[in-house]
Amino acid sequence: MWLTRTFFRGAEGSGIPQVIATLHGHTTEFGERLLTIRLLIGKILVSFLAILGGFTIGREGPTVHVGAALMFNLRKFYPKRLRSIAGAGLERRLALAGAAAGLSAAFNTPLAGVVFAIEELTRSFEQRASGVLITAIIFAGVVALGINGNYTCFGTIDVGTSFPNWLALAVLLTGIVAGVAGGVFCWLLLNTRRWMPGPLFAIRERRPVSFGALCGLVVAVVGVASGAHTFGSGYAEARGLLEGHVQLSVLYPILKLISMVASYLSGVPGGIFAPSLAIGAGIGNVLHLAFSQISLPVLIALAMVGYLAAVTQSPITAFVIVIEMVNGHALVISLMATSLIASQVSKFFAPSLYEALAERFALVQSSATTAVGK
Repeated sequence: MWLTRTFFRGAEGSGIPQVIATLHGHTTEFGERLLTIRLLIGKILVSFLAILGGFTIGREGPTVHVGAALMFNLRKFYPKRLRSIAGAGLERRLALAGAAAGLSAAFNTPLAGVVFAIEELTRSFEQRASGVLITAIIFAGVVALGINGNYTCFGTIDVGTSFPNWLALAVLLTGIVAGVAGGVFCWLLLNTRRWMPGPLFAIRERRPVSFGALCGLVVAVVGVASGAHTFGSGYAEARGLLEGHVQLSVLYPILKLISMVASYLSGVPGGIFAPSLAIGAGIGNVLHLAFSQISLPVLIALAMVGYLAAVTQSPITAFVIVIEMVNGHALVISLMATSLIASQVSKFFAPSLYEALAERFALVQSSATTAVGK
């Protein structure tokens, strides 16, 4: 937290709101503050240290921020004449392509990278950006495959050739439960003043480093109480549940959510995609108590896509990510339905998390621009 506020201000959080603010605002001005090489280095360094420290964060958000920053700064290598003709449009397309490539490389999900760029980052399709976008994703994918090999993050789910009679009800209930859980998470992050005790909120405003230390203490206590299962992104726990060699308490989703909120509020750079998938896996594990006739991996996949869709309110991106991560094309209709239900339920609690946070970043940057102008 001290490193972030002292040397890398603007690198806090997942980084996706910063990218959205840049793409939707004055791309050149915002990018020169939010997509700098300094923040790129800080994002990698501090998020790495935070993951080592056991904070409940993922690497996916930071890779989006890093990818956008890297591509944005590559504009300097374009001929000046081309830059003058393309203007801010070139910078916007480069940042968008870098962000999509970052997500694609993090999950080894190239289709999700394309969908993420359209649904979450720009909320529209730009034909002029498609070439740069796909090229960046291809290069990122080739590099990731060269380093990690061809893999699916959570293996392959075998759903058989027939579906249980209770699957439709499971989809509905999973979508509602995951939607409520994800909506509550978004509400907690966006409305800290409404639920946080006054003295604690004052510490957060006046002594942010001390507040970050308190958040770290919460993460540590919850981690010890959970038997160390809430430390880190949760990838090992989610994969262990899918493969059947990890047993988790029914309290795991709640404890993981508490740790995730504390980690994000601390201000350290880190993403929420992987922890969201882990919480979803925990929810699926709990729901298996009610739907024992449905295989556990199927329920986990449904709950993962539901919770991720509820947190991001980007249902298409959520189910494409999970489909590619579990090779679960046989579940495509069920995953789509769960994702849509959860996303809609989440909207009853809070607006889109990334959009709301992006608006706050944009407001700060606009105020800074106005102050400089004066």
